[in-house]
Amino acid sequence: MKQLTIIKIGGNVIDNSANLHQFLLDFTALPGDKILVHGGGKIATELGESLGIEAKMVEGRRITDIETLRVVTMVYAGLINKNMVAQLQAKGINAIGLTGADGNIIKAKKRPIIKVSPTGGDLEGATIDYGFVGDLDENSVSAETLKSLLKAGLVPVLCAITHDGDTQLLNTNADTIASSVAVAMSALYETRLVYCFEKKGVLKDVNDDSSVVTEIKADEFEGLKADGTVQGGMIPKLHNAFEAIKKGVSAVYIGKADELNELANGVFGTKMLK
Repeated sequence: MKQLTIIKIGGNVIDNSANLHQFLLDFTALPGDKILVHGGGKIATELGESLGIEAKMVEGRRITDIETLRVVTMVYAGLINKNMVAQLQAKGINAIGLTGADGNIIKAKKRPIIKVSPTGGDLEGATIDYGFVGDLDENSVSAETLKSLLKAGLVPVLCAITHDGDTQLLNTNADTIASSVAVAMSALYETRLVYCFEKKGVLKDVNDDSSVVTEIKADEFEGLKADGTVQGGMIPKLHNAFEAIKKGVSAVYIGKADELNELANGVFGTKMLK
């Protein structure tokens, strides 16, 4: 099987033009077939505020009402996506910027209204309507369409906008998109998934960047949670990573965006293994 690398970048890269330029240089230098997945950073929030649209969050998740959907579509699918594509073209990469609606690549389902469980703390008993947010399942990603683009020599750049197949655009978490695409493509390629963020990887000591845990196997995950090595927001990241591995992805990496060039040497961040 040919190797495919799927890379997801976060807001800490997107929000800084110098960081983004260097990241895209490193991305360009990666050998083989590749796909880039991105969200929107702070730009959507800032544009919304300038238009009088206040960002609404519940437990760290954005509520996407119709006005917010218009903003994130403009920013994710327009400004950010096309800026990245233009920069990649200038660096010799024939990139194509896409939403999930383009080529029917990613079809999502609108998240239902959620009733918070009796142990839901301050939100106990509340109902939460996340609005126009899309959730994915095992049939959401059209792997064959992505394969056809890769075979044509194109590098897909996927933003965090999907659709429901019935005219409605939806805002979908970019981490989820990256994982779902990686799982779908693993039937056709030896697929590795790379999450780039602000830390060097999973750290034994969150205050010491030199304390990177270089490899974690699935059966070690529970022990690392128990001893406190993995905690807070890193727990769902690793849970998703090992779910992707369970479903066919060969390896998942988590590391710092400005060290992506080390991926070719196999020493990038933390590598999650089967």
